[in-house]
Amino acid sequence: MTSATAERVVETGPDAGRGRRRHVAWLLIAGVALAAINLRTAITSVGPLLDEVSAGLGMSTTVAGVLTTLPVLCFAAFGAATPALIRRFGEHHVLVAALAALTAGLAARALVGDPGTFLVLSAVALSGGAVGNVLLPTLVKQHFPDRVGTMTTLYTTALAAGTTMAAAATVPVFDATGSWRTALGMYAVFGLIAAVPWVLVLRHEPAKQDPAQATSLRTVLGTAMGWQSVLFFGTQSTVAYIMFGWFAQMLRDQGMSAGSAGLALSLLTALAVPTSLVLPGLMARARDHRGYVAFFYVCYVLGLGGLWIAPTSGVWLWTVLIGMGMGTFTLALTFFAVRTRTSAATAAMSASSQSLGYLMGGLGPFLFGLLHDLSGGWHAPLALVAVLVTGNMVVGMFLGRPRFLEDALERKSARAAARTGASA
Repeated sequence: MTSATAERVVETGPDAGRGRRRHVAWLLIAGVALAAINLRTAITSVGPLLDEVSAGLGMSTTVAGVLTTLPVLCFAAFGAATPALIRRFGEHHVLVAALAALTAGLAARALVGDPGTFLVLSAVALSGGAVGNVLLPTLVKQHFPDRVGTMTTLYTTALAAGTTMAAAATVPVFDATGSWRTALGMYAVFGLIAAVPWVLVLRHEPAKQDPAQATSLRTVLGTAMGWQSVLFFGTQSTVAYIMFGWFAQMLRDQGMSAGSAGLALSLLTALAVPTSLVLPGLMARARDHRGYVAFFYVCYVLGLGGLWIAPTSGVWLWTVLIGMGMGTFTLALTFFAVRTRTSAATAAMSASSQSLGYLMGGLGPFLFGLLHDLSGGWHAPLALVAVLVTGNMVVGMFLGRPRFLEDALERKSARAAARTGASA
């Protein structure tokens, strides 16, 4: 037997088949983690150097405002389009294209010299992140249906780590190199690395879904569960954007130094990591998730109450409590997988919730600031946050019940068929 023949025999044996499956599985695991790291780098890398970028490009205050609003617009628009792209091209091909767009946008915007082109290329990079937001829960459901908790833990933790990395590393790189272009453009390397495992598994992509069996965004939004998911994701996003944008300034106005207020904000955001490590696995082992909704609500109430009564004397405790309450983000992402049976339904629920939810989130900082300007203090804005977290809890109690989106869709179809039969 020649060596070539022997190789073919080994390749077609059962051990080779198992080896190939393990190899593909590890590539998928690495691909999910690496893709998640990149989903927020286009956003959180810009904020720390916004003044330097604006000065370097001659960017007006208005254009800078557009740049800070661009993420929620892109997440809404491109997130909504993702299920249609999946049906047309397949999950793996769409994710490779998304990572390519993210990488190209990050690299090219660091080279341009005018603000308009910088905005366009930022939108290109953000489109990749928006598509990835919707795709990762879908891919986890598709490839790891029996390991949803573990894989959701992996990608939510990687997402939090990537977000923190881009926020924390950008300024030190700028200080070391003296170039904001290098500090922003370096994140393109991470996008390129993330695309490698997905290119390698392209030929292992499952068959495209039959369009007749697809779950559309309109269908999802025709159910109560669909709107509960939208409102749950939207209210938590609104609170998160408010806290990211105003928490440090609120503490500074209460007498804290800029350094201490910034440290408190860092602690607030860092608490997403332990939450994302623990919560998805716990949710995957439970059917009823209303207890988690109630826990995060209590954390919010205690933290917001502390800020209302004694904002600086107990600031670190209030920060920890609010940071724990913001674990509703991980809860919202995990709901996409545990409230659906199929990857198509996961994609549709994820897309509808994130596209509309991020639009809601984008309004939060504006309304919070407006209330501060009108009232001259922080109690009225904090009352807005209290209303939002209460609304989040109410819809979360409905969404947390043990049920599946597909069952709601079947009941809706059965009712429609019954009405059609009755009219006939």
